[in-house]
Amino acid sequence: MSVVLAYKNFAANRNISHIGLGVAAINTAKVLRRSGIRADVWPILSASDLRKKLGIFPAEHVIISAPWIPAVELHALANDFPETTFAVNCHSNVGFLQADRNGVKLMREVMELEMGTHNIRLAGNSRRFCYWVKSAFGAECVYLPNLYCLNREPVPRRPFESGTLRIGVFGATRPLKNLMSAAGAALEIAHSLRVPLELWLSAGRAEGGGETILGAVREMLNGLPGVELKMNGWQSWPSFRKTVAHMHLLLQPSYTESFNMVTADGVAEGVSSVVSDAIDWAPRDWKANVDDVLDIARVGRRLLCDPRSVQDGWRALEKYVEDGLLAYQQHFATR
Repeated sequence: MSVVLAYKNFAANRNISHIGLGVAAINTAKVLRRSGIRADVWPILSASDLRKKLGIFPAEHVIISAPWIPAVELHALANDFPETTFAVNCHSNVGFLQADRNGVKLMREVMELEMGTHNIRLAGNSRRFCYWVKSAFGAECVYLPNLYCLNREPVPRRPFESGTLRIGVFGATRPLKNLMSAAGAALEIAHSLRVPLELWLSAGRAEGGGETILGAVREMLNGLPGVELKMNGWQSWPSFRKTVAHMHLLLQPSYTESFNMVTADGVAEGVSSVVSDAIDWAPRDWKANVDDVLDIARVGRRLLCDPRSVQDGWRALEKYVEDGLLAYQQHFATR
């Protein structure tokens, strides 16, 4: 069994990338390899790049991260490599697709290709997305979730008591990430605990109105004593994990998600997250009302005082990965 996880990467000539799809791919490959499945990650620039690599290194399964290869080129690949199964894996739930018109177009074209070929599949990394495709279009959609490679379970952390409170709200700055609510909750937590606040945000990925969001956050925090906004430049994944480990708490109250790598990184580094119901694998008591800033703050204060909360997150993520691995094995078995 040979599996290729291919994603579009403008840094492919350096054979490494730390963009989200690349991090997701390497984690998934690690979990698959641990289970005895040979999986490789290919950063590619185009369909022709994928074709060249398959000509040298044939694979039984190619999982393409996100719909971006034109349907005509994907069809040609399927015809030229009839013994390879190609799955186009959508890495967004339905709500996030509103920002990717071309992705929606390609998703629908893949549905048609699946009907007309024996080796093209539409997939999604969210069960909710897959159920929607089947119910709305009557089409098949394979569930191929993000897998996260967990190593040593983190030791319980001491509850936060005093000093500067470091809260991270990481990820690309997009409207659906709900950054303003997260920043407002962080401010309320620090105010109620009467401690200085460092609010850490990701810099360099403001998209779809992201600069307006950052401007609003700055206006809310500007001039407040004991409040410092830390803009964290886009980092390599290992460096970002170290930044995450430096936090006391993460806030990820997204309006819509399909996995959320930042929350998983927090689990791996022993840091809990306040999340929304969109991040369905997270523990129930990590979840807050996405449109209630005080509820986000309430859950955050409780997690700061619970030394075992990250163990709950670890077990939840571990179970999610176990279930996800079964989904991959089922997909490979029905080739």
